[in-house]
Amino acid sequence: MDIQYRQVAAEELTPALLADFRRFQRVEKCWRKVEGQWVLKDIAFIDDWDQADHQRVCGQLREVLSSGGSVWGAFLAGQLKGFASVDGKLIGSRRQYAVLAELHVSEECRHKGLGRRLFALAAEEARKLGAEKLYISAMSAEESQKFYQAMGCVEAEEYDPPHVEKEPCDVQMEYLL
Repeated sequence: MDIQYRQVAAEELTPALLADFRRFQRVEKCWRKVEGQWVLKDIAFIDDWDQADHQRVCGQLREVLSSGGSVWGAFLAGQLKGFASVDGKLIGSRRQYAVLAELHVSEECRHKGLGRRLFALAAEEARKLGAEKLYISAMSAEESQKFYQAMGCVEAEEYDPPHVEKEPCDVQMEYLL
């Protein structure tokens, strides 16, 4: 697969960019914290994006760029097949975290190394911002958690309240840079 990785400019962030991107994920099990312990529970749903989600995601990515952050894309034959973004504003009690705002790979391109490469690019961007760690409010789906754990992510030492409030079922994670 001849994947091209490059930064994505604000003017490119329109729903047309996501026209050939398939977010589809069939989830069967999710992690939940029960009495202080992580437990894998039978929680099934389908996560898929429609046109409204494409609009929302493009808006979020434009916000990342306006914060001084970056958006990286993985392109196959000119079509976006994966992307990662790092917010430009550091968070945490010591401003130790750069936020991995988004990391997604199109369904047909998963398990081919795109996510690993995009994660590495995001980590490099976080280092350039002066962060000590990446902060990830990660989907609790079993497959998503396997990916982040394989990358070396662990439960965050410090939870960011706005992220927890926005996605209470996400697993708050960090990655040491």
